[in-house]
Amino acid sequence: MKFKHNIDTEPFKHLYPFASNYMEVNGFQYHYVDEGSGDPVVMLHGNPTWSFYYRELIKAFSEDHRMIAPDHIGCGLSEKPAPDRYGYTLSNRVADLKTFIDKLQLRRKITLVLHDWGGMIGCAWALEHLDNVEKLVVLNTAAFLPPGTKKIPLRLWILRHLTFLATPAVLGFNLFSRAAVYMAASKSLAQDVNKGLTAPYNSWKNRIATLKFVQDIPVFPNDESYAMVKNSDRHLDRLKKIPMLILWGEKDFVFDMDYLAEWRRRFPEAQTHTFAQAGHYVLEDAPGDVIAKIKTFLDVEMGDVKC
Repeated sequence: MKFKHNIDTEPFKHLYPFASNYMEVNGFQYHYVDEGSGDPVVMLHGNPTWSFYYRELIKAFSEDHRMIAPDHIGCGLSEKPAPDRYGYTLSNRVADLKTFIDKLQLRRKITLVLHDWGGMIGCAWALEHLDNVEKLVVLNTAAFLPPGTKKIPLRLWILRHLTFLATPAVLGFNLFSRAAVYMAASKSLAQDVNKGLTAPYNSWKNRIATLKFVQDIPVFPNDESYAMVKNSDRHLDRLKKIPMLILWGEKDFVFDMDYLAEWRRRFPEAQTHTFAQAGHYVLEDAPGDVIAKIKTFLDVEMGDVKC
């Protein structure tokens, strides 16, 4: 039977007017947007967003770039399997991305745009495919262990460790997705934007990924995804030869300025721009400024500037 999502996209279709594409990835239906032609740009979202988060980038650059934005399994319009059928761990995400990119058979090097969990997923893939990466755009994310003695925010710690609270809060009341539209953006978002960001997480079953992403945050060495994050942390400097643009919302309460300082320490040659009035959802808070910076970055040929 052909997979069909159960998400009502009509309330935000005017914001997200893209054709839906599906690919079988490791046994599940992987939804993605694929607009335009030219040099490929692959945009990887985090939790609890989906390809909708990149709608303005897709519109802005699809005239002369191939803009590709997948939804991770369990997110957006992709299939949402029960956790006894899919692992919902970082290794699953990276394996899915590898299969997806391999099946696309892209003929040119890829620019990766990375946000939130997309940073860890994308950089883990990039470290194994250095010759396939043209440029990197980093948006409020990490691809390393928390810098220094930094710990995860208390609200994430509670959701990660207190299952008896997290399960009804996230799966029953959609707390994570609903709260994010108010806490991750520094400005009030329009109702149709709110609907677009939260629509895929419309039932207990459809919210499993939002909980599993939090539970997969590696804190201790025996956590399942710790080894993969540690490997990225240890070898991230292999990405130094790839031009990098860092765009950062200063009001992010998770990936705060300490995380930005760590990116700068590791990649002092990267172009970096911060946005004082933007939060974690930097593309919602400052879309015009972010698009302008990315446009300049994409338009510059490798070797023309030192990035």
